[in-house]
Amino acid sequence: MSSGVSTSTDKIIVDRSRSHRNKAVSKTVRATRERLQFSAEGAHAFDREMLSLYLKSVMQGALIMALVTIIVAGIGLYLDFSRQIVVWAGIMLMLQAAHVLLARIGKRQDMSAAQTIAWRRRLLVAQIFIGCGWAFFTLSDCTTCTGDNFYYYKGAVLLVAISSTAMNCFMLRQSVLFGFLPVITTLIAIALTSRLVLDIGLTAVCAAAVVFFHYIADRLYRSSLTLMSYQSEKDDLIAELEVAKSMSDEARRRAEEANLAKSRFLASMSHELRTPLNAILGFSEVMSSEVLGPLSNPTYKEYAGDIHRSGQHLLNLINEILDLSRIEAGRYELAEESLSLLEIAEDCIGMVQLRARGKNITIREQFEKTMPQVWADEKSMRQVLLNLLSNAVKFTPQGGEVTVKVGWTAGGGQYVAIKDNGPGIPEEEIPVVLSAFGQGSIAIKSAEQGTGLGLPIVQAILAKHDGQFILRSKLREGTEAIAILPATRVLQSVPAIADAPTVERRRKSFA
Repeated sequence: MSSGVSTSTDKIIVDRSRSHRNKAVSKTVRATRERLQFSAEGAHAFDREMLSLYLKSVMQGALIMALVTIIVAGIGLYLDFSRQIVVWAGIMLMLQAAHVLLARIGKRQDMSAAQTIAWRRRLLVAQIFIGCGWAFFTLSDCTTCTGDNFYYYKGAVLLVAISSTAMNCFMLRQSVLFGFLPVITTLIAIALTSRLVLDIGLTAVCAAAVVFFHYIADRLYRSSLTLMSYQSEKDDLIAELEVAKSMSDEARRRAEEANLAKSRFLASMSHELRTPLNAILGFSEVMSSEVLGPLSNPTYKEYAGDIHRSGQHLLNLINEILDLSRIEAGRYELAEESLSLLEIAEDCIGMVQLRARGKNITIREQFEKTMPQVWADEKSMRQVLLNLLSNAVKFTPQGGEVTVKVGWTAGGGQYVAIKDNGPGIPEEEIPVVLSAFGQGSIAIKSAEQGTGLGLPIVQAILAKHDGQFILRSKLREGTEAIAILPATRVLQSVPAIADAPTVERRRKSFA
C-alpha cells in the first residue's frame, strides 16, 4: 500500500517504547495504592489527619450536642418535673464543654506519631466519661408516668445519642463502643435487677444499636481512609507531574537554545567553510587538468583528481547542511519571480541525463502543455527538482525507468511528480527518510549513500512556498515523490475540479 506523508518542518517519529513506560507507571501506581490501602503502614499513615478531622468535628458539633441535651432535659421535665433530669443536663453540659476544650487544645498541638496515639487514647477516655453521663440518664426514673411512655422516651433518646455519636465521631475508631460501654453495662444491671421485659428489651435494642452503628462508623472510617489515600496518591502524582513538567520545559528550552545556536553558527560560517574548499577545488582541478604543464608522475594526477572529487563531495555536503540550517534559523529568504515549472523540469532533466545514461536509465516526460507561470524562487525550485531527480536516478537499477510528470492539481495548483521503479521504501521507514539525516535501510545498504538531508530540504522549501510534499512508496515496486505548489502561486487562476458525484448532480439539475 502506498503511503502519503504531508510536508512539515518538524519531523516526529513515533516512540514505540511509550506503551512499555505506561505499563511500568501503571504498575507502580497500583502498588502504591495497595500499599496505602491494605498494608499496616497504610492503615496508620493517616491517623493524624483522621484525628484532626475528629477534633474539628467535635468543635463544630458542640453547639448541636448541647442543644440536644437541653431538648432532652426539657422533654424530661415535661414528663416528670423531676430535678434529676436537670442535674443530668448540667453534668452532660460540663462533660461536653470539657470534651470541646480538650479538642481545642489538641487542635493547637503539632502532633507527632507518638503524640497522635496518646491523644487518641485521651479522647477515647473523654468519650467514656460522656458515656458515663448517658449512663446516669438511664438511671433516671419517672414516678408520675403511666404506661410505657417513659421507656419509649428513654429508648428514643439513647438511640438518638448512639446514632449522632456514630455519625459525628466515626473518625475516632471505637468511639461508639467505648462511649456507650457504660450505658450498656448500666442497662444490663438494671435488667438483671428488675427482670422486667421492658428493661430487657431496652437493653437488647440499645446493645444491637451500638453494634450496628459501630459497624456503620467503621465503614465510614475505612471509606474516609480510602479517600485520603486516593487524595494523597493524587497529590503525589500531581507533584511528580509538576516536577517532570518543569524538567521537561527546562530541557526543551535548553534544546531550543542549543539548536538555535547551532543553526546560527552554521549559517554564519558559510563564507569561512566555503572559502578554503573553493581554493582546494580550484588548485586540484588545475593540477588534474595539467593547465600549468604535465605532471611527471601520473600518480600525482590521479591523486589530484581524487582530491577534487572529495572536495566537491564535501562542498555539496556543507551546502546542504547550511541550507537546512538557514531554514531552521529563519534566515532562508526567497527571491520570488515568475517562472515556468515546465522549463525548470526540462533543465533539471538535462543536468541528470548524463548520469542516467551511464546507468542505462530511461527518463520519460509527461508534461501538460501551455501551463501558466508560477510565482516562486527559481533557485529553490531547481534545488527541489534536482534533489528528487538525483534520488530517483541514484536508486533506480541498471536499465530502469524514471517518469517525470508536470501538471495541474485538482485544487488549481501545479505539481511535479517523479516516479522510479527502484527498490522502494518500506512504509514504516517513510517518516525516517523524511527526517533530517534519516536514511532508510535500502539507502544504508546502497553503495551510493547520501547525507539524508535532501528530502528534509525539499519539504522545508515547499513549506516556505506554502506548498506540499508527498512521498509514496511500495517495497520492490518503486517510489513516487510529488512536489505541489498551491493555486495561490499560479499567476493564471484555474477553477478547482469538482468531484464526479457533484458533476453528476449538476447535470441532473440542468436536465
